[in-house]
Amino acid sequence: MNLFCDIVLSLIFFCIGGIHMYWAFGGNWGKQQAVPTTIQGVPLFVPNFLSCFGVGIILLSFILLMNNENLGFISPKVSIYSKAIVAIIFLMRAIGDFKYVGFFKKIKGTEFARLDGNYYTPLCLIIFILIILN
Repeated sequence: MNLFCDIVLSLIFFCIGGIHMYWAFGGNWGKQQAVPTTIQGVPLFVPNFLSCFGVGIILLSFILLMNNENLGFISPKVSIYSKAIVAIIFLMRAIGDFKYVGFFKKIKGTEFARLDGNYYTPLCLIIFILIILN
């Protein structure tokens, strides 16, 4: 089960991290749909190079963390606690802010809200579950 979880988590983090790097270096595909908006369609924030690049690097570094048992670059104790922190972050993202993102969001009539409900939030919950199983 660990190998399966490692592979799936690595693929997920590679894809999501890659998309963030694509946005950081000027790509636009999917960028507008990945930002929460008000009911009037106004984005809550405008992602810049640094934020996209930073998130991309963090997501890509999670690949190393999830495969630490095979790579051994940090102690097992640090690895376990780090994985727990990452799992909690994704669980919190799945629960959301109770307004724009997550299972309990109030603003539901936007394109982001539709994608969040169908893809982003369930993916965060899947990531949480896979990390716990790992």
